[in-house]
Amino acid sequence: MRGALVAGLAAVLAGPLPAQEAEPAPPVVSLQSAVVTLDRNRLFEETRLGQAILARIDSASNDLIAENRRLEAALEAEERLLTERRATLPTAQFRELAQEFDSRVEELRVTQEAKSRALTRQRDTEQQRFLEASAPVLADLMQDLGAVAIIDRSVVVLSFDRFDITAQAIARLDTELGDGTDLAPAPESEPEPGQADVPLPVPVQP
Repeated sequence: MRGALVAGLAAVLAGPLPAQEAEPAPPVVSLQSAVVTLDRNRLFEETRLGQAILARIDSASNDLIAENRRLEAALEAEERLLTERRATLPTAQFRELAQEFDSRVEELRVTQEAKSRALTRQRDTEQQRFLEASAPVLADLMQDLGAVAIIDRSVVVLSFDRFDITAQAIARLDTELGDGTDLAPAPESEPEPGQADVPLPVPVQP
């Protein structure tokens, strides 16, 4: 029975998680109901585990932004130097240097875009990991409440707040899972072809 509930919850929770502002915590469910509701966005954003995941993703995103800015500054400096040398270089030599520069710019663009896509995949993987870890805890909570189903609050047309179990679910997940320190680490995503690091461009020396 519990296995079926876990599988069913995993399927329900596996849908998209559109961004929305967190709502104030509703009153704790005081009456048993066959069907209860859950705000999945709040569950992800307000649990310790979800917040730890978001912090890791934000840190990696900020690192990538900083790296892109460093690369952009280095490329701009090299381009200026190459432009300044144009008048002193033979046409064929300048054309060769310019083509080599353009090739490295394109390689860097492809590499950085691949890193951005990898970060998006990492976020999706971490969210799925969160949902899988949450499912058995939510199944236990549902059984404790005497409910037979949990419905995503975003698809409910009308309901009483007393049947929303988001606050209870957050508290239960924080107790059972904490910040995820004891969970198995998320698998690392495989790098895409052409995703190898490209060295920082070095300005052409006269």
